[in-house]
Amino acid sequence: MNWDIVEGNWKQLKGSVKERWGKMTDDELDVAAGKRDKLAGLVQEKYGKTRDEAEREVDDYFRDRRI
Repeated sequence: MNWDIVEGNWKQLKGSVKERWGKMTDDELDVAAGKRDKLAGLVQEKYGKTRDEAEREVDDYFRDRRI
């Protein structure tokens, strides 16, 4: 996974990320700005997951999107 590509396309990807993780606000997603660690932290916080679970979920989501 190339996170530079995710960061570069974040404005286009943000809507689909919000569909996947609907508990996140637009402001939170703006702060995450396509950065893996920040996005995983939001998933962990909003959905009560462990850090490893959140990172795996984020990685799986973007891997499946083939970005």
